[in-house]
Amino acid sequence: MEEKMGRRERKKLQSRKAILDAAVEQFSQKGFKETSVADIMNAADLGIGTFYNYFQSKEEILVQLIQQMVMEVAEALRELKAANRPADELLAAGCRITARFLDENRYVLPLFISAAEHSGLPEGSDKQPKVASPGFKGLYERILREGQERGEIRQDVPPELIAEMFHSIYQAAAISKLNISFQENVEMKTRLILDGIRVKK
Repeated sequence: MEEKMGRRERKKLQSRKAILDAAVEQFSQKGFKETSVADIMNAADLGIGTFYNYFQSKEEILVQLIQQMVMEVAEALRELKAANRPADELLAAGCRITARFLDENRYVLPLFISAAEHSGLPEGSDKQPKVASPGFKGLYERILREGQERGEIRQDVPPELIAEMFHSIYQAAAISKLNISFQENVEMKTRLILDGIRVKK
């Protein structure tokens, strides 16, 4: 019985992964809006009804992808923190990883930006999207607070405000008309913010 349950759980995990992989492939090829649940399930070689055993909507898949990005950033920053690197290095690394992820998964960007626009709404508001953005901003706020405590980051600006500035970099880079890549644009904007918040020795 236990072996059967183990097989069933493995099959569920495989189906879920197949749906996520197919969604990423379809979103990349067709764009998020143009991709239907049927397109995803055809690519995953699964019945349409199976989709709703794992996800309520296409948007929920995007939420999963943003959560994955936040986890990747958090893991990279954990390693840098363990090496006792300063706050500005942590923030630069977080921005670099986020920019790479968003550049490679452009269909995630609108939801990521939308999360920033709605993050000031009250918790549970029907206009508040169920996305992982607070995890992203919370991560940056913690680094900024710790940097302020260690005297590395200016203390005359609230960490919440600076975290918002970091979040807005990606929208500004996405609509930029400059003849530089998205990742390079983010990197230059990140450098400017870091120069402004770093405590000058």
